[in-house]
Amino acid sequence: MSPPCHTSALLLVFVALAVAGAERSEERSCDVVGDESSESQMERALLKKLEPLSHMRFNVTVEKGKTENYIYHFRVCREVNSTSHDFGGLVQTDRQSGKTTVIGRINETQVFNGSDWIMLIYKGGDSYGRHCSGEKRRAVIMISCKRGVTASSFSIISEEREKEQECFYLFEMDSSVACPAENSHLSVGSILLITFVSLIAVYIIGGFLYQRLIVGAKGMEQIPHFAFWQDLGNLVADGCDFVCRSKPRNAPAAYRGVGDDQLGEESEERDDHLLPM
Repeated sequence: MSPPCHTSALLLVFVALAVAGAERSEERSCDVVGDESSESQMERALLKKLEPLSHMRFNVTVEKGKTENYIYHFRVCREVNSTSHDFGGLVQTDRQSGKTTVIGRINETQVFNGSDWIMLIYKGGDSYGRHCSGEKRRAVIMISCKRGVTASSFSIISEEREKEQECFYLFEMDSSVACPAENSHLSVGSILLITFVSLIAVYIIGGFLYQRLIVGAKGMEQIPHFAFWQDLGNLVADGCDFVCRSKPRNAPAAYRGVGDDQLGEESEERDDHLLPM
């Protein structure tokens, strides 16, 4: 093989590996049952709300005597085993035989919510066989609100498989993503007060920096509109003096200057004896 052909072959191999790696890295997500156009805005919003849990894996072990010993693997809107490409979002593994059973698939998802919970349903699991008329398995995961916790307490509640139809596995877990948005406890007056104080702070700090850095003011002149506030202070003081004065305005002042009437009469004694004869 000539060098150009060898280089082209290597390039094609690298491109193929890159494409394969990109496909593996892009994991499949939940696909709501029905046509994409039939998905409601509420369903899209709920799936978006569950996104913080998509990178997490959950496991729970169930042991019933010597015949049933299982591990349940669960992911939120992601495949448990992305290499198998089976869309399995909740998978059961028999600890004795190692057999795996898909309980529900993410390509057949239903999701709805209440005030403080979200219910995620994976349909299209492997068939029951002799139970439930051989219908496909279904996983129901109840996600309850628990503030301050991203996700915890994943557990299985029960398996309804004694019915003829509509059998399901029921799981539950706690997560803050199911909690409603917290309303602000601030009153209208508090919000207005915070806004007013913020504006005052911006005015003082911004005006101070402008006076100091742009105008080049020093001392008290750095206060924005210093002359206005000085005059306003004088006017307020005059108004307070006028309103709050305790004495009549025509009352004589407590202090009077020393006048001629307060001076004693001039002494008639003269120091004539001091004059020269």
